[in-house]
Amino acid sequence: MESPRILIADDQPHVCDALRLLLKSEGFLPEAVSSPSAVMQAVQERSFDVLLLDLNYARDTTSGGEGLELLARIRDFDSSLPVVLMTAWANIDLAVQAMQGGGRDFVQKPWDNERLLASLRRHIEEGRVLREKNREIEEAREIQRRLLPANFSKVSGCDIQAFWKPAKEVGGDYFDAIPLMDSTTAFCIADVGGKGLPAALLMSNMQASVRALSAGTSSPAKMCRQLNRVVLENTRSERLTTFFYGVVDSSRRTLSYSNAGHVPPFLVRQDGRIDRLTKGGIVFGVGSTMEYQEAEMSFKPGDRLVLLTDGITEAMNSDEEEFGDGRIIKLLYEHRHLGCAQLQEKLLDAVASFAAEGLRDDAILVTVSLTEGQGEPIKALRCG
Repeated sequence: MESPRILIADDQPHVCDALRLLLKSEGFLPEAVSSPSAVMQAVQERSFDVLLLDLNYARDTTSGGEGLELLARIRDFDSSLPVVLMTAWANIDLAVQAMQGGGRDFVQKPWDNERLLASLRRHIEEGRVLREKNREIEEAREIQRRLLPANFSKVSGCDIQAFWKPAKEVGGDYFDAIPLMDSTTAFCIADVGGKGLPAALLMSNMQASVRALSAGTSSPAKMCRQLNRVVLENTRSERLTTFFYGVVDSSRRTLSYSNAGHVPPFLVRQDGRIDRLTKGGIVFGVGSTMEYQEAEMSFKPGDRLVLLTDGITEAMNSDEEEFGDGRIIKLLYEHRHLGCAQLQEKLLDAVASFAAEGLRDDAILVTVSLTEGQGEPIKALRCG
C-alpha cells in the first residue's frame, strides 16, 4: 500500500515544520500549504488521504469562522476526504460546529503526538474504505445507466422521451423500449420495492428477464404471467414489484397493454380525453398463479402515452402534500398539443417547482407518440 498522503493547512511555518517532521518519521508523505486558497487548489489538483486543517488564518481572529467556511467548501468538492481540524483557541461550541460541518476529529494545539497519529491512522483507513465504496457505487450507477436505453435508434415510427432520476446513487425504477417486429415495439416500466443497491440488483434482473421473454410472446398479459413467476423464483424476498407492459403497433395504430399494479399510465388524446391504463392484475411477488388481463385501444398520431413511476406522483412540497394525479391530468390536458419533448419538460418543471426540496423517491417519466411518417423522430434519455 502506498504511503498515506497528508495535506497540512496552517499559516504558521513552525507548526508546518513540526508536523512535517513528525509525519515523515512515521512513514507519511506530508505536504504543507498556508492559506485557504492554497488548500482548495491542492485538494482540487491532487489526491490526499487526510487533510489536517487549522481553523484560523487571519491574525486578528480566533473564531474559527474562516476554517469552518473552508471546511464547507472542501466538503462540497469532496465529501469523502477526511478532515482533522486543529486550533489553539478551542471551545466546546467551536468543536461542535466543526464536527457538524463534516470534520472527522478535533485536535487542540499544542497537540499530543500519539493522539494525533492515532487519529490520522484511523481516518486514513476509514477514508480509504469510504472512497472504495463510493467508487463501487459510482460504477454501479454507471452500469445501471448503461442498462437503460440511452437512445432508441432501432425504434421506428415513434417519438420517445425519457427522464430517469434515482433517489440514491442507484435505484429500483426501470423502463425499456424493445423493438419486436417491423411495426411493433414494447414499452415497459417497473418499480421494484425499496431503494439503493438491493433494488437496483433486482431491477437489472428484471430487465434481463423482460428482454429474454419478449422474444417469445407479443401478448402483454402472457408477459406479466411469465414475469411474475420469474420474479418469485429469482428474488425470494418480500419485495413487491409493480410493472406495466404495452405493445404499440405503428402500422395498425393500436396499443395493447397489461398493468400489474403500476401507476396507471395516461393516454392523452388530441380531443382532450385522457384514458388511464388500469387493466391487468396485481403486483408481482404475491403468488405464482396470478392471472393478468390485457386491453387494446387505438393509438393515433397526435396521441401521447405518458408512463411514470410514483416518484413523480408522490413528490411532496414543504407541507407534505403530494403532487398527485390531479395536477398531472390538468397539465396533460392543457399541453396535449405539445410534442413529447415539450410535454415532458412542462411536467418536470411543474414537479420541480412543486417539490422544491427535490424528489424523495426514484423517478421515471417517459412520453411516447407516433410519428406521422417514417422520418427520424427525436429520441432521448435525460438523467436527473
